[in-house]
Amino acid sequence: MTRIVIADDQAMVRAGFAALLNAHADIEVIGQAEDGAHCVDLVADLDPDIVLMDVRMPLMDGIEATRTIVAANAETRIIMLTTFDIDDYVFDAIRAGASGFLLKDAPPSELAEAVRIVAGGEALLAPSVTKRVIEHFATGGQKPNRTALPELTDREREILIQVARGASNTEIAASLHIAVQTVKTHVSRILYKLDARDRAQAVIAAYESGLIVPNS
Repeated sequence: MTRIVIADDQAMVRAGFAALLNAHADIEVIGQAEDGAHCVDLVADLDPDIVLMDVRMPLMDGIEATRTIVAANAETRIIMLTTFDIDDYVFDAIRAGASGFLLKDAPPSELAEAVRIVAGGEALLAPSVTKRVIEHFATGGQKPNRTALPELTDREREILIQVARGASNTEIAASLHIAVQTVKTHVSRILYKLDARDRAQAVIAAYESGLIVPNS
């Protein structure tokens, strides 16, 4: 059972998300918060698996709440809820420790799947948000630096490049002709070496280091 806390300053939004999620047998909404400060307190009390966190809230916004929760509890994972895919807070939220982003106007069927993806240890970025991340770290005309991130092995850099391009573990395994479990092991080592909380932060490291550049 995946236990969820929902943080949003709009009561109807919270109620709608709760109804959608509670309709699934493997998901339970155990708490709701109207602002970031309340959310931090709820997480401390309830120890949920996932928090659905609105970015813009009174008293304490979603970025600061995420930073506080991640610092205190490394197990709870955060999915940021955004109204616009060009939200200025996207990059700050990833650095604060958010494991994924979901647009509020996404189809209802994507909500439970997003929870399952993040609960399973993957990072979740809506395609339009991924595009903004890539554009944000774009360095016009620069060639990829295949020796960047020297702490990684050649194989780990190869896998991180594919992760940064949005490939799943299964897709990476197929392209490299290795087992999915082997890919998972490599990804775990990449995260450890980069001190990255999840794949989203590893992707940022790939772009910031110049290991990969857009359209390369």
